[in-house]
Amino acid sequence: MKVRVPTVTFDAPRSFPPRGLRHAARAFSLLEMLLTLVIVLILVSIMFSRSSKTFQRDQKEACRHQLETLSVSLQIYANDHEGGFPVQKDALTSEPALALLMPRYLSTTQPFVCPGTKRDSLAEGAALHREAISYAYYMGRRLDAPQLPLASDAQVDASEKIIGDKVFSPDGKGPGSNHHQFGGNVLFVDGHAQELGTNTSIALPLGPGVRLLNPKQ
Repeated sequence: MKVRVPTVTFDAPRSFPPRGLRHAARAFSLLEMLLTLVIVLILVSIMFSRSSKTFQRDQKEACRHQLETLSVSLQIYANDHEGGFPVQKDALTSEPALALLMPRYLSTTQPFVCPGTKRDSLAEGAALHREAISYAYYMGRRLDAPQLPLASDAQVDASEKIIGDKVFSPDGKGPGSNHHQFGGNVLFVDGHAQELGTNTSIALPLGPGVRLLNPKQ
């Protein structure tokens, strides 16, 4: 008579890393995750900071719409004043001249501050000539010059510009830096607005009786 002897097998003992190594691995993974999160946050903040090209591209679009809003009010004013846009003879900056639009031709101060700047919005009902706005104004312009500039983002100076001249800040500092070093917008008498780089690709003349008034700094 044969007796079957049962076969007994033994699993090899499992190998576990020392407790200290397990803690170190978990800590290292957590550190990696935190570092990755910090890097992502830094990149996002750079991309969407006010001085970034991406942010200013969007803000120039919003700025263009604001200039077009101002254009409507300026057109109505000129139609009521024999084709002439607002003139304040003793004005040294754009605020006193454009203040003539308020409140009859424009009831809100919102369009006067470019969204690309660090300036706060103006309080509604504020006396515009006492405030600082964002836009330059070609005072003395008339409706019969539809292709000439009427207003713009603040410029580097108050001179007329020929093709190639610097019109906006090249480094994001000083006058002409509404959109840091990324150019700006120009509004024309016919109501259209055009984006320009630091150096203008078109002539921006003054003409007889026309002065370019920059806003207060």
